[in-house]
Amino acid sequence: QVQLVESGGGLVQPGGSLRLSCAASGSIFRLSAMGWYRQAPGKQRELVARITSGGNPTYANSVKGRFTISRDYAKNTVYLQMDSLKPENTAVYYCNIERPAPNWGQGTQVTVTS
Repeated sequence: QVQLVESGGGLVQPGGSLRLSCAASGSIFRLSAMGWYRQAPGKQRELVARITSGGNPTYANSVKGRFTISRDYAKNTVYLQMDSLKPENTAVYYCNIERPAPNWGQGTQVTVTS
């Protein structure tokens, strides 16, 4: 089973930035799409951004133009650069790998507050 380890969450003021990282074990990383999801208290987990094995990104409408997903094949790592953060972006952010079977990281807390 692929292991995913997230880092980079924290407390930030509105308008600030954070970069999340997700390191994956194993060589399957380069063959799988990767995604960042988030879950706010009392809400369902939702897709924030996804990047294909070839590096093509897609985003939730609410984060387009502010968040950027990228991946480093040499480091087996996917990133989520989050700019112009808003209080409504507060959530636990989870990394997801789709192959060989869907798997999740432990989550990292992002809190946006003044």
